[in-house]
Amino acid sequence: MLNLSQAPQNTYCADRAWSDQYIPEIRRLVGPHLLKPAPEDLDTKQATDLMLLDARDMRLAARVRRPGYAERYPNEITIRSRATFGGETELAKIVNGKGDWMFYGHASARGMAIDPWWLIDLRAFRAALIRRSDVHGLRYGAQQNPDGTQFVWFDLTSFPAYPPLVVAQSASAVMAA
Repeated sequence: MLNLSQAPQNTYCADRAWSDQYIPEIRRLVGPHLLKPAPEDLDTKQATDLMLLDARDMRLAARVRRPGYAERYPNEITIRSRATFGGETELAKIVNGKGDWMFYGHASARGMAIDPWWLIDLRAFRAALIRRSDVHGLRYGAQQNPDGTQFVWFDLTSFPAYPPLVVAQSASAVMAA
């Protein structure tokens, strides 16, 4: 008999274990976008060679899709909007102001590589959602999964140019509108 109180935790643990294996690769890819060379006066007077992009605590959401989706849904990201057993979803957290950036990538069928990937400014994402309308042409939709979860997909090429949504991306993630 299925113990419903354990099902969400077991699914979470399995999903978390799979995605956590990509954390070293995400850190390698995102790191260069968080550090910048220090100005000459800090380098020569304060033993500072590199500085963090933003002095405050930055929160980074990370989502890695399983192999095969990048080819089927190029330039699309998905964010969970309903969970089978309730709880606040990723979309609700983001819309409610949580998170600064999101790393969104696709696992490669070969090893631990992630390609393509995007580093997304969640402030720009929220701004586009606030301003969304048919006039702006933001393309998105909802999708129901067989397990009862739901996600919203967003076409990255449909977001406004300002404020910029994509902070950085892999060479293979070059988007065409």
